Amino acid sequence: MSTHPEEPPYDAELMAAVTDLGEALRGLVDASVRTDVPAADLRAAAAGARELTERLAASRRPAGHLSPLDDVLAFRQVFNMVSGVGSALAPPVVLRVVDGGVIAETVFGLAYEGPPGYLHGGMSGLVMDQVLGGAAIHAGLWGMTARLELDYRGPVPLDTPVVLAARVGESAGRKTIVTGSIALAATPDRPLVEARGVFVTPRTETVDSYFAGVTDGSGRHTQPGRKPVQIRPTDATAPVVAP
Repeated sequence: MSTHPEEPPYDAELMAAVTDLGEALRGLVDASVRTDVPAADLRAAAAGARELTERLAASRRPAGHLSPLDDVLAFRQVFNMVSGVGSALAPPVVLRVVDGGVIAETVFGLAYEGPPGYLHGGMSGLVMDQVLGGAAIHAGLWGMTARLELDYRGPVPLDTPVVLAARVGESAGRKTIVTGSIALAATPDRPLVEARGVFVTPRTETVDSYFAGVTDGSGRHTQPGRKPVQIRPTDATAPVVAP
């Protein structure tokens, strides 16, 4: 790991490899749900996928043991299913800071389909939970989701640029309320989905209990907390990147 102040706080070569694999896997997932090749080609592809799975499974980490690239204090998780550059499941969504909140643009592919041609409503909830949480984290108000409400104003089309936005509405004690939306990038002021989240920071003893078994890449105990997060502009895997 580099310690030079101008270099990223992780193994850059490993990050590049994880990012490359994540991009390749997302391409594979997209191709797998769009393909119209014959059965023989599908079986050959399945055999190849099993071979790759065996190769990657040669060394595994258990749940709660973070990747060497992760930093729970900076809320960087490279395999997060919404924002992780290494995740085959993530679009991925990379938030950036704007005046009063956070924003991101992304495109949802066919793998996220609910009604034909449109985004699955549950995916809207998953993504907005992440975006609302990102706004809270940027404000130094980390908490765990206590309530998530969504109003579906219209279907979100697939293969179409959309904009995701969120901002903190109010905060008192351990509770933070954040609102946000999903809209077409072409018409950002006309929300297709509106969201409201209530995030509560657990008490210290509860945090200790929830994350007692979590360790970082070196095996040391680590856990999230409620404090301002300093985001490096070069760190594309953090929940929020500087403008």
